Amino acid sequence: MTGERDVFGALLRELRLAASLTIEALAERSGVSVRGIGDLERGRRAAPQRRTVAALADGLALAEADRERLLAAARAGRSPGYSPAGVRAFPRGIADFVGREAELAHLERLVEAEAAAPVVVAVSGAPGTGKTTLALHAARRLADRFPDGQLVLELRGTQDSPPEPAELMLGVLKALQVSDKDLAQAGPQGHPALYRRLLAERRFLLVLDDARDERQVRPLLPGAGAGLVVVTSRRMLTGLESVHRLPLGELTADEAAALLRGLVGTERAAAEPAAMEDVARRCGHLPLALRIAGNWLATRTGWSVGRLADRLALEERRLDALSAGDMRVTAAFDLSYRQLTPSAARLFRRLALIPGPDTAAPAAAELTGQALFDAEDTLEELVEAGLLGTDGDRYRLHDLLRLFARDRLAADEDAAEVEAARAALYRMLLETAVVAGRWFEPDHGAPPASWRGSVDLSDAGKAGQWLRAEGPNWLAALRAAATAGEHTTVVRLAEALHWFSDQWIFWGHWPEVFGSAARAARALGDPVLEATQLNYHAWAMLLCEGRPGDSLALSAEALEAARLAGDTAQQAWAHYYQAWAHRRLGSYAAAAEHNQLAAGLFRAVDDLHGFIQSEYARAVDLNDQGEREAAVDAFLGGLALLDELGERIAPHVADFTRRGLHAGLGNTLTKLERWDEAVTHLETAVGICRDSGNAALESLHLSQLGDALLAAGDTAAARDAFARCAGLGPDADPQRVATARARLAALDASSGGSPPAPR
Repeated sequence: MTGERDVFGALLRELRLAASLTIEALAERSGVSVRGIGDLERGRRAAPQRRTVAALADGLALAEADRERLLAAARAGRSPGYSPAGVRAFPRGIADFVGREAELAHLERLVEAEAAAPVVVAVSGAPGTGKTTLALHAARRLADRFPDGQLVLELRGTQDSPPEPAELMLGVLKALQVSDKDLAQAGPQGHPALYRRLLAERRFLLVLDDARDERQVRPLLPGAGAGLVVVTSRRMLTGLESVHRLPLGELTADEAAALLRGLVGTERAAAEPAAMEDVARRCGHLPLALRIAGNWLATRTGWSVGRLADRLALEERRLDALSAGDMRVTAAFDLSYRQLTPSAARLFRRLALIPGPDTAAPAAAELTGQALFDAEDTLEELVEAGLLGTDGDRYRLHDLLRLFARDRLAADEDAAEVEAARAALYRMLLETAVVAGRWFEPDHGAPPASWRGSVDLSDAGKAGQWLRAEGPNWLAALRAAATAGEHTTVVRLAEALHWFSDQWIFWGHWPEVFGSAARAARALGDPVLEATQLNYHAWAMLLCEGRPGDSLALSAEALEAARLAGDTAQQAWAHYYQAWAHRRLGSYAAAAEHNQLAAGLFRAVDDLHGFIQSEYARAVDLNDQGEREAAVDAFLGGLALLDELGERIAPHVADFTRRGLHAGLGNTLTKLERWDEAVTHLETAVGICRDSGNAALESLHLSQLGDALLAAGDTAAARDAFARCAGLGPDADPQRVATARARLAALDASSGGSPPAPR
């Protein structure tokens, strides 16, 4: 359709040159402006109405045949698909479209469904996500279903002075071949009614590209008819009613690879697959960044893909590297940034100080000093502007937007103020982590009455949820405190999180937390604190890392420090961890000896929490040494003791210990082939874990339960247990999940035969 417009322009130029006329001379003879003739010849303007063509023909003194040729070209240019200024049909740049199959399928379903009103779809997303590309690709794909025409209207919403709705509406009316006479007769006040009537009468596809806001879009939405309107905007356009919403994020890894491969070339991509993956990842799978990187490589055939990957690896240079000709990632980001209110721009910049991948409103409020509700409003402004993603109550900057925000922070704010904001954020994170962790400490629980934090820590569940969600952020704050030599802060946090660590065993950073705290305690010259943190570190190396030899060395250090300080309780815990490590190493006699020493020391200082743990360990030692019946009695004795102690044991410690006793009892009864009893106790252990949200231990006991059920011949129930284990998610024990999946695969392979025996 743009080609038909070009035919008229090319013919006009041909005839003008044949007449030996300049544009100025033709303008003088015809009465058509110089600019108008120039735009027509360059295809920037649609073919004119008949009277304008007649004036040009008179000015050119055309013979009848050439006059008819010019009129015919004008009629072709004014066909239903022609494009006046500001309106265009299917421009270039979408032939190499990849991905977005789910979004395209959704659009097709909307078109196929019978609708009483036009279908309006709002496509939103961050700068560079390919909103326009998707809309144009969809328009081309769906064009045959809209025989009355397809138009793309450029709303230029990111410009300082975008066109008003009345101007845009007039452009569509002219594209619909409404004559100047009819437009004048209706008058500006009648254009909206004429616009709505004409669209209602047609099966028409209209793309409103790059909308600024609802005010610009709303008058352009038809109220009746069988048309489709696709609106693209960086903003979510939340205020629009009765629209289907299609948010776009970055591409998947496979889609990003396909786009990059199409630009670079299959052979070149195949020669450096790892470098291609690096480039895609460092582009954040953002379509605009990928296209720039691909164009860069396509025009620099002497470059290896690895060379560009190395350039992109430097965070401080990455945005500069993502530019090719007049295409720059930062230019796309800057258009959105300049439209923010001052408070939103300030928060956007300061979100670069968040060390982890995402955050919530309380941390954002701390960064800017806003009240919590005000910070939430500002965050939502950034979401609405397409500069911030959400997942529940979490907010996330795209990796490239984070780099852009960091650059703006350095350019637009005083360095001292930036460091003050960072310090306030880290202080808030550490203080909140301490209060949250103390929900799980036997001698603490709920926050003190003096707590004035902005995070809801009203119960242990919420405290644990916050600690998990903000883990990368408070860990970064802890690292900063350790680097700064804030030893008391480091030890205080580690101590507060000791019991919580049992709830999140496979997080991956407990050895670092407790190792840092042990070093901090040593720097403080406090052997009791050092012994305590060394014991915690020994636990982390043993259970989280599965390294009993290293754990044994740490608990030996803890025992020495505790003896030096004369602290009986920490000596007891050091013996307890020594016993555990020896048990893992198969030294059962040594394990029993250390556990007996631990039990005596716990009893001596009336440490009931430690003593009940040592009673559980004693039963485990008996089972390991093959004394099954004695082990059953010991486990049952532990449960009876737990009931006897009652409220003297903190609730979550009691649950944790009861879980271990039931699991140990179930495993021992399995070896005695007392299947029904074994399954009952293992199911109880699983239930305790599920209720407390401890996926790590739940995966352990589901795996044990599945093995017991397999051994008992109950294949269906075993399959269910393994399936539940395999579906627990990232906090589960990865080794147990892998085992469960292997069991399921073996069950599938042997279906119809004998069930596989647990190994």
